[in-house]
Amino acid sequence: MDEIAGMAGFFAAHGVWSVSDGATLIPLLGYEQVDGERGMDRLVFDDIADAARAGQEALEAGRDGRLRAVLVADAYLHLDAGRVDALMVDAVEYLPVRRSLRIAVPYRPRSAPQGFAVYRPRFIGDTGFDEPDYAALADAFFAGVDSHEQAAAVWNAHLIDESVETVHGR
Repeated sequence: MDEIAGMAGFFAAHGVWSVSDGATLIPLLGYEQVDGERGMDRLVFDDIADAARAGQEALEAGRDGRLRAVLVADAYLHLDAGRVDALMVDAVEYLPVRRSLRIAVPYRPRSAPQGFAVYRPRFIGDTGFDEPDYAALADAFFAGVDSHEQAAAVWNAHLIDESVETVHGR
């Protein structure tokens, strides 16, 4: 359980680092092979939505030799407070039993009057876990964030340690 959440945190941090300068995130697919080797593919398409769909299909299909994979794509999170920018992080562990997590990392884009900010992530869903320990998953997720030193520095410098609902008045 910790491995999938940690890997999700690592690649979520990479995504935060990528959007912190105002750029549009090219969807990324990070993966770990059975032998422990990690890699990442940027999904470069003419249309970002096509790239995200291709990434989702690749994540669902899996590949021989992959133990787990994480897709990070820029999207909107629809809340009572309204629509906010968010990185959607979909993580799948293929072996020994297929399990998955979906985490949203809301953020305020650099172009906003107050500038770039990262809000507290939220677990959106999971499959294959009997009784997920969300506190342990969050600890593993943030350990993964911290393991990406350059991206963690950006994340931590811009973190608003509140939920996006609190900041938006709800």
